[in-house]
Amino acid sequence: MNVCILIPAYNESKTIAALVGAVKAKGLHVVVVDDGSVDNTALQASEAGAVVLSNQRNQGKGATLQKGFQYVLGEKFDGVICMDGDGQHAVADLDQFLSSPHVKPDTIINGNRMVNAKDMPFVRLYTNRFMSFLISTVCGQKVPDSQCGFRYIGREVLKTIKLTSGCYEIESEILIKSAKKGFAIHAVPIQTIYQGEASHIRPVRDTIRFFTYLLKEVFSKS
Repeated sequence: MNVCILIPAYNESKTIAALVGAVKAKGLHVVVVDDGSVDNTALQASEAGAVVLSNQRNQGKGATLQKGFQYVLGEKFDGVICMDGDGQHAVADLDQFLSSPHVKPDTIINGNRMVNAKDMPFVRLYTNRFMSFLISTVCGQKVPDSQCGFRYIGREVLKTIKLTSGCYEIESEILIKSAKKGFAIHAVPIQTIYQGEASHIRPVRDTIRFFTYLLKEVFSKS
């Protein structure tokens, strides 16, 4: 399988070079989509060996991932593994995805932090569990950690689903639209890493976006 690693990044100059270097050391192709950072994220990613795509202004995680997906589809990759640029996703856990028997062009493999979530902040833990319950219900498949952005998406999935979300609700949109099209969603255990990083998520606004999107999908026939 020819897999690309896609990293959306916004002001991640403290971590991006080391992350790209560690992924490159595994012999993997790395694409960083810089979402209008005001630091030197793009430069550091490029110098570390990544292909860098840039948004001229900050557009949100959804728009940034969609830009990366278009790049993946334009190349001969069988699939893509998305991971965050802030160090919360361990490079060692890439092996969990790459060695999975489910790494195929027509599947999704989601990271699952809930196997060992003792280091996850209390509010985030129970919020993730509640959202995962809702997403699992809508998908008709067990998704233990629906808000985890560390995931493999096969080429056939990307070609088939039509994404529209510009912000963090894209994590749910990918799962729901894939399930509606009949694609299987699997899970692999990954580490839970929290080191006091400042989250780019805005709890109130992004929660409203999530429920607005979820209601739209529940009543959508497409």
